[in-house]
Amino acid sequence: MSSGIPMVNMAATGANIKALIKANGLKVSDIQNKCGFNTPQSIFKWMRGDAMPSIDNLVILAYILNVTIDEILVVE
Repeated sequence: MSSGIPMVNMAATGANIKALIKANGLKVSDIQNKCGFNTPQSIFKWMRGDAMPSIDNLVILAYILNVTIDEILVVE
């Protein structure tokens, strides 16, 4: 990156979220229920790197996945 400013790599973060969910033996529906979503679409968007979880949902994800927020985000 030429600007030297760190940025979140959305695709890599999404892949990381997907891997962390799998590594913890969880299903998308588990995350959906904990985050209070009616449908799993937001979680699939996170896993594809099409969208990022809100700060609130990052806190929930970190708790559920037993990691820190820094361990979820891939920053370059």
